[in-house]
Amino acid sequence: MTKLDTTIVRRTLADLTPLDTNARYMRQETYQRLVENLREDGELTSTPLIYSGGEYDEGRELILSGNHRVQAAVDAGIVEADCKLITQNLPKARQVALQLSHNAIEGEDDIAILKQLYESIEDIDYRGYAGLDDKTLELLDKVDLESLSEANLDFHTVQLTFLPPEADAARDALESLSKAVDETWLAAYRDYNPMLDALAAAHSSHNIGNVATALGVLIALTENHLTDLQEGYLSPESAEPLHQGHVGLEVVFGSRTVPATTAAAMTKALKTATDSGEIEAGKPWQLLDKMIADWMNVR
Repeated sequence: MTKLDTTIVRRTLADLTPLDTNARYMRQETYQRLVENLREDGELTSTPLIYSGGEYDEGRELILSGNHRVQAAVDAGIVEADCKLITQNLPKARQVALQLSHNAIEGEDDIAILKQLYESIEDIDYRGYAGLDDKTLELLDKVDLESLSEANLDFHTVQLTFLPPEADAARDALESLSKAVDETWLAAYRDYNPMLDALAAAHSSHNIGNVATALGVLIALTENHLTDLQEGYLSPESAEPLHQGHVGLEVVFGSRTVPATTAAAMTKALKTATDSGEIEAGKPWQLLDKMIADWMNVR
């Protein structure tokens, strides 16, 4: 894709050509706020992106980005403004892509910083000029800046998207990991790069390009090595427990499942042992304790 060639030109805003089809819309109250702001400023403070390509006469170029601001400026009585003109010819597909990218790719507000900035404005007129809508103002009311500043956390958010089957597998694996320890820890930033390295290793070894698929490989690797989690609860020297919490049976057996015949026999045995009072209701592991003790005695 070739780089854009642009130049700044002065244009009469009312003469520019608006888009016939614009996916971007603006609520009426937001548009009126924009008109009032521009009327107070007396000029258009952002630069529209316009295009000629030999299809539009000089001064009547197509507005690729900034349609609402141009119209609002006209309604505010602003006659002329500087515009950024694309000087080369572009295929229609790239014109549309430019339009969509300017509409779709945008940042998000840090709500805590937004509240600090907004509350630093004492003049009520300037607060109205800021243009925050009712939904945003409601969010600002809920932010506790003091607690955020005291926490002073530096973190990164990573969003992973799974298809339903992969999501179920990931959820099961994460739940098993949480059951294998008796404490919950906040992941450290120093673990971020090792995680990326592990994903890169999965990418290269399996020749895949999708992050979710690479993570699926790591999850499968964990599934195949569940018994490696035994070091979290079992002393390698004495084979004694390292804590008194609960541990998932899968890290003992190395499998999440047993044959249906075994499961049926276990269910019957648990019911019989519970009904006879040999084990307490709600504590099925007591049957395993008895079976293990009997087996050890036999040995």
